[in-house]
Amino acid sequence: MRNRIVGFLIIGIAALIGLIVYLFNRALTDIISTACSHGTSCPMWGTLTLQTNIGIGIIVFIMLIGLYLVFFGEEERIVTKIRTVKQPAAQFELKRVSKENYAKVMGTLSDEEKTVLEKIIEAEGTIFQSALVEATGFQKVGVTRILDRLEGKGLVERRRRGMSNVVVLKPVG
Repeated sequence: MRNRIVGFLIIGIAALIGLIVYLFNRALTDIISTACSHGTSCPMWGTLTLQTNIGIGIIVFIMLIGLYLVFFGEEERIVTKIRTVKQPAAQFELKRVSKENYAKVMGTLSDEEKTVLEKIIEAEGTIFQSALVEATGFQKVGVTRILDRLEGKGLVERRRRGMSNVVVLKPVG
């Protein structure tokens, strides 16, 4: 629909340009007939013919563009497709972090590793490493090494958060 409107606008502009060319040529013809004393052999008449032909050529070109848009210009169609996905709510239930879930793993750990893992479980699976140092009473280096071992066993994961680490408990499979 919009291409048709633009086409009609372009045709209207071409008609306006045609009117301007006609009025310009008429005025120029009057000037040449009064100013030129050579008659029809005056070189001004040749220039007027050339300018008229160029003007008509431009008008025809603009008209053709307008006619193309009116009759053959196609609109872009924007197609949006909305798809809804239904998933059972049970799939998104969060499992509570508890010592019972990690009882089997706790038997294979050393006392220090058990202490650190218990503190992470008490914090519901997420704790800053600095808070873990305070909660356990161990030194920073000791906690770092214990977390390295737990990370190697696939029980926890450390993530950088600004200037500190967040220790996240991984689910036991």
